[in-house]
Amino acid sequence: MSEHLQLHRRGFFAAAAATSIAAAQFAISGGANAQSGAATPANLPPIKPGTNTSFTALKQIDAGLLNVGYAEAGSANGPAVILLHGWPYDIHSFVDVAPALAAAGYRAIIPYLRGYGTTRFLSEATFRNGEPAAVAADIIALMDALGIERATLAGFDWGARTANIIAALSPERCKGTVSVSGYLIGNPQAGGIPLPPEAELQWWYQFYFATDRGRAGYEKYRREFSRLIWKLASPKWNFDDATFDRSAASFDNPDHVAIVIHNYRWRIGLAEGEPEYAGLEKRLAEGPRIAVPTITMEGDANGAPHLEPAAYARMFSGKYEHRTVAGGIGHNLPQEAPQAFAQAVLDVAAW
Repeated sequence: MSEHLQLHRRGFFAAAAATSIAAAQFAISGGANAQSGAATPANLPPIKPGTNTSFTALKQIDAGLLNVGYAEAGSANGPAVILLHGWPYDIHSFVDVAPALAAAGYRAIIPYLRGYGTTRFLSEATFRNGEPAAVAADIIALMDALGIERATLAGFDWGARTANIIAALSPERCKGTVSVSGYLIGNPQAGGIPLPPEAELQWWYQFYFATDRGRAGYEKYRREFSRLIWKLASPKWNFDDATFDRSAASFDNPDHVAIVIHNYRWRIGLAEGEPEYAGLEKRLAEGPRIAVPTITMEGDANGAPHLEPAAYARMFSGKYEHRTVAGGIGHNLPQEAPQAFAQAVLDVAAW
């Protein structure tokens, strides 16, 4: 591994080597192990989705391989919460969550992932890698750059997967997690196992992206494509054009298409990762359990592929609770139900 990577991923690779990981593969079975005990903070005041439309001026910082664009809310001295978006979304998924956390005394950091918004690679020569371990390493590098030793990590989609990876392999950097759709750590070997036809149909875009036609189509129609995914993943969310356009602007990042295509091709074994992440991927393929306090969440109208909560509850060995959010809530849970998401962050941070 290069000296550059070693410098900026302090704690992640070292902790991965030192962390004891269960050898058993992730099994789609097991009962819930929800626990109760410590008192939780008072309920948040009502948050109406769409109350906020923007963050204050974005910040930029060199972190690892990237110059990361991020929003920040709250006191710099408050306990840190890192909010992680998914695809095809961006930091605006947390535009109502962040002010609520700030008002509760927390420091909310909301970064654009690699390939989104104002985040850029520092070198044109860097491979545009979308594999999950690389994205997780980016967040550890960001924490190091910001001087954050430990944070609560909360996200959905790619963001939840990133939080899962850090919690599993670098638990000393993670106070707790909020993970929409539960345990999302996977590997290309598992991705190569065929699913029943109805389940495969839900992943239609993954097969589209496996082709040159799909890459060209996403390059040409990335906004139309993303709008379709929003509708399919959140069929009851009546978002307006302005809401979509605020997030869609982040897909104009020059590395966006390359990162997205590589991510989905890597998942099913059609694209190679980078050697420096091989050790991490080997450990992740073992299905490591997550011992840090965790709340998993699911919207009652999530149209994106996802497992039932009972299928992944056993993967959380620490204090754990699952919450299903009613009211026609889809895949973009933080933006559709900001109060429920923010409350979960406050609750798990208080455990």
